[in-house]
Amino acid sequence: MAQPPPDVGEDDCLPEYRHLFCPDLLRDKVAFITGGGSGIGFRIAEIFMRCSWKLPVPRQRVVLQCLQDCDGHRHLGHLQHVSRALREVFPGVCPCGRGLPSSDHPLMPCPLPRVLQDHGGVIVNITATLGARGQMLQVHAGSAKAAVDAMTRHLAVEWGPQNIRVNSLAPGPISGTEGLRRLGGSRASMRENVLASPLQRLGNKTEIAHSVLYLASPLASYVTGALLVVDGGAWLTFPNDVKLLADFASSAKL
Repeated sequence: MAQPPPDVGEDDCLPEYRHLFCPDLLRDKVAFITGGGSGIGFRIAEIFMRCSWKLPVPRQRVVLQCLQDCDGHRHLGHLQHVSRALREVFPGVCPCGRGLPSSDHPLMPCPLPRVLQDHGGVIVNITATLGARGQMLQVHAGSAKAAVDAMTRHLAVEWGPQNIRVNSLAPGPISGTEGLRRLGGSRASMRENVLASPLQRLGNKTEIAHSVLYLASPLASYVTGALLVVDGGAWLTFPNDVKLLADFASSAKL
């Protein structure tokens, strides 16, 4: 069985990295990564950077929210408005074809899909397996994620003729994330659930980043409208721990 790639629990760059894909897989590509300041998003941003130019964020043509480069220096590509990010990548040209006379040019008349329509592109939505099964206390999250997965399928059909691929990726329980810290329960219960899953271990952030890299890269050039579940098969076997959830609900009332 293949061993998982190395990872670190904190929101820091990997101390070392071995490329499983071509090192310049995303060369000259532009990536807009939301939630890149921590957790899974941070690792996605780092892996994308490692597969592109190893230069400061604006020059390597990867627009990130927050990232540390391989030397440990923090780069802040903190972009408060999507339209500002678009101007960084396409200077002087509005996504809808009009010029950008000022820095406060409104976003609504300049939707991102027009940029993709002109250039092609890929969208990867991070969702969850909650929409594929019933789970206690997750009606809100499961409904929201199911809606995103449905949107993925519809947009894949609608935007496919413009050479835009749209896919979803559903991570499982991933070590070193805030979600696992908040919802993982006790170590004993988590260990019991993990051992009951097909691969019998937690995933890590690097594994999720590699899966996103696959969907975003030319390796998946004929993949669209898909939901890629990356959870070691856990969604097939993870039980609804009624007692754990009952205890959680009781403590929340205190």
